[in-house]
Amino acid sequence: MNTIRAIQHEFAAKSTREGAGVLLKRVFGYHQVPLFDPFLLLDDFHSENPDDYSKGFPWHPHRGIETITYLLFGRVEHMDSLGNKGIIRAGDAQWMTAGSGIIHQEMPQGEENGRLWGIQLWSNLPSAQKMTQPQYREIKKEDIPVVTLDSEAKIRIISGKMSGVQGPVQGISSEPELYDISLPPHASIHHDFTEEHTVFAYILEGNGFFAPGAMHPTLPEHVVLFSKGKAFSISTEEDPVRFLLVGGKPFSEPVAWSGPIVMNTEAELRQAFEEYRNGTFLQHASTKTFA
Repeated sequence: MNTIRAIQHEFAAKSTREGAGVLLKRVFGYHQVPLFDPFLLLDDFHSENPDDYSKGFPWHPHRGIETITYLLFGRVEHMDSLGNKGIIRAGDAQWMTAGSGIIHQEMPQGEENGRLWGIQLWSNLPSAQKMTQPQYREIKKEDIPVVTLDSEAKIRIISGKMSGVQGPVQGISSEPELYDISLPPHASIHHDFTEEHTVFAYILEGNGFFAPGAMHPTLPEHVVLFSKGKAFSISTEEDPVRFLLVGGKPFSEPVAWSGPIVMNTEAELRQAFEEYRNGTFLQHASTKTFA
């Protein structure tokens, strides 16, 4: 018999500014470590006012993590110090493994009406892969399979497997599952995860009941973190819901984190920032050039 995952924590996203002044919602981050292990941070940048995002995220380093960018509206132009460049468009995703180090910038642009909506998730790397060679995985909209269930639930599968369909992102150490799920009113969906994996849902639009017997629906810009267990279950009543469902294998390792760099020890952090200051931060070339 499957153990149904219960809601362990629920958090409301909080407004903050990052980069050169981009207004965004911080769903979870530094203060929630290690609750979401292997995931570190989730940001929702969502606005129709270009003043909220046009200054973007100028040149900054990353080491020791993976960043996953998923765009619902607008576009994000990327460039790094190794000469790679490209554009993430609405419906696309990018899985960047910073590994030993990348210095890049991300500059968002809205639609004609100014609308921009994107999600960025940070996932940790295990100690054995902190200094691995950087790489990019670009996932175009047309490469993300869409499954429609009997309940009329529509699922975009970026990573993981649902209803027998495998997403395009594979071979990641955290064994991630990342789904964009739209569920109509008066419907439900169930999915089995590996029992010890961390699982959370972030609500984009509408509302739903994210555990059997839940007394109230979870609203947009809230994240629910589930207890350990096998089965995930959600249902809707009068309203539809759209949410991201994310799962992954925890590493249970020490986390030393400062700004855009996440290592295992304070000594490794100091070394990373010293290398950034003295110009020796980039230790590998990237393995892939943006299309």
